[in-house]
Amino acid sequence: MTSNQFFSPLIAEALEELNFKDMEGLCPTLQKLLNELMLIQREQALRAAPYERSEQRQGYANGFKDKMLQTRLGKLDLQVPQTRDVPFYPSCLEKGQRSERALALAVAEMYVNGVSTRRVKRITEELCGLEISSTQVSRLSKILDEELEKFRNRELGIIRYVYLDARYEKVRESGSVKSLAVLTAIGVNEDGHREILGVSCSLSEAEVHWRKFLEDLLSRGLKGMWLIISDDHPGLKKARQAVLPGIQWQRCLFHMAQNAIHYSPSQALRKEISQSVRDIYQALSEEEAKARLKIAVLKYVERAPRFSKWLEENFEEGLAFYKYPRDHWKKIRTNNPAERLNQEFKRRTRVARLFPNIESCERLIGAVAMEIHEDWVSGKRYMSMEENQA
Repeated sequence: MTSNQFFSPLIAEALEELNFKDMEGLCPTLQKLLNELMLIQREQALRAAPYERSEQRQGYANGFKDKMLQTRLGKLDLQVPQTRDVPFYPSCLEKGQRSERALALAVAEMYVNGVSTRRVKRITEELCGLEISSTQVSRLSKILDEELEKFRNRELGIIRYVYLDARYEKVRESGSVKSLAVLTAIGVNEDGHREILGVSCSLSEAEVHWRKFLEDLLSRGLKGMWLIISDDHPGLKKARQAVLPGIQWQRCLFHMAQNAIHYSPSQALRKEISQSVRDIYQALSEEEAKARLKIAVLKYVERAPRFSKWLEENFEEGLAFYKYPRDHWKKIRTNNPAERLNQEFKRRTRVARLFPNIESCERLIGAVAMEIHEDWVSGKRYMSMEENQA
């Protein structure tokens, strides 16, 4: 029997959106959520909450029994609730390790795909045979929120390179649909590993949001920065200058190359202009790049005056990377790490389409960010930092 045959059409549809190998970082959270689900099931079996006096009570809680469950997500150390005077065994631990597929999918659907409370209730009932109330859904949400809060507020340290970017999600707010700015900061630490430093959701990408976001990173101990890599968004630029005035800035050359072709006077000249931009930043030294820049500015004064003027006024902002170790150049001259992270956010949020509130979006983005962060810091180094000095 295939996994899709095992599940209902609703679950099969969700499985198409998920990949278990992407969810390894969720193992501790899955463990906590499964323990909480078993407590809810015991309450329903007993028809009473712990210490509750009720005429409907069928029996009494009788402690816990340890159980280790090995799944593809990793080892889960569970505490199976016991009862007295009434037979009970959690349905989510029935034979066939149903919980491996059911709980992982439930959590993924509930939190990593940002579904509404009503759909959470429907999925949980179908997966675990459990009629769950909105209060109990909130109880499960609280567990995940506590995990995410630790991640958001963890102490930072020495970070050499910082990538900043933003993307947008749709959220329902005050009866209308609005664009929610999701700000992200990625860092490369002194060991050469990438980290997700922080994520922030707000209805504006204005300077005040960026400023608060950067100040929060500093308050958590961010230090030792060599370079900030980002595009030239006005709000970000002002906040960066106000909060981190002494840190050098690298303007993303990928975005600059995209901007350059918009200054072309004709479609036929676009390819040539694009190649001229690449020729500048592929030079083997800053001096050579500046020499190529001057040549390009003069070359297009007559043929493409708007491009020539733009190039002269802006392109040196993209040459800061030359001051850093040569083997880092390709990884610090563009904002590609942040762009790829945004693509992953988009892949994981597309099922939600429209978030019911800001908190729902924050929970989803936070869960995905924490998962990716754990994979980065425990995996292969992003760049070598030995004997490198700014």
